[in-house]
Amino acid sequence: MSTENLRQLHFESVNDENRKEIESLSLFSEQVGFIESVSECLQEADELDIWRPVGIYDGEMLIGFAMYGYFPEPVPGQLWLDRLLIDKKYQGRGYGRQAALSLLDRLRLECQSDTVYLSVYKNNPHAIQLYQQIGFHFNGEHDTKGEHIMEYHFQNV
Repeated sequence: MSTENLRQLHFESVNDENRKEIESLSLFSEQVGFIESVSECLQEADELDIWRPVGIYDGEMLIGFAMYGYFPEPVPGQLWLDRLLIDKKYQGRGYGRQAALSLLDRLRLECQSDTVYLSVYKNNPHAIQLYQQIGFHFNGEHDTKGEHIMEYHFQNV
């Protein structure tokens, strides 16, 4: 059994007790343009109740951040995995893949949607490869920032 399977990844909603620590998560400088800062994400979540921001934890250790929710436009009710980041200290250890798969499991149970959307810049090959490996595919559309939209369809079990 790999050590990845032994991890205790779980998600905790952002609250007053963990917000400052979650806001301190950071990326490598070359990744900064691919995603908004955690502070910007949380400010957006404070202003729009469509977002569900969560800290990603391995046991008690904060390793990342994600935010998901239902976009009101261009198509109302689309479920988006809008933000996913693993702190630079924990990248390259399989956390991104495990967190994405765990988030999909959570969304399958928590949300009423058959499809999850996300957007990615074409010059972010690591993210594209990760998302394609877990079952996302490009749908030929772009978001308002010019990012390419990918989608994942839950299989009927």
